[in-house]
Amino acid sequence: QVQLVESGGGLVQPGGSLRLSCAASGSIFSINVMAWYRQAPGKGREGVAHITKGGTTDYADSVKGRFTISRDNAKKMVYLQMNSLKVEDTAVYYCKFGLLRTYYSVPEDVWGQGTQVTVSS
Repeated sequence: QVQLVESGGGLVQPGGSLRLSCAASGSIFSINVMAWYRQAPGKGREGVAHITKGGTTDYADSVKGRFTISRDNAKKMVYLQMNSLKVEDTAVYYCKFGLLRTYYSVPEDVWGQGTQVTVSS
């Protein structure tokens, strides 16, 4: 059973920073893309950032220059450093891994349970 667990969410004032972490547990052969998504109240889930196994990154326009995604392949973890936070960044943040459980498995996406980020004065 592969599980992803996010941590690091919380309440922060506008202009502040938070660092989210996501750790995978269970037997995994390979992790390709690691990504962060978010879902604000009353809105659909949107992609925030992703990073490939080789380290290539991409970001949503709304977070470029403020958020940084990174990964530790040995620890099976992904991070999201969020700076200059805005009220509109308030959402539940989810991590997602594109992975292979074994050499013979079909690729699959596994999601974390989400962590709340609230930006408010």
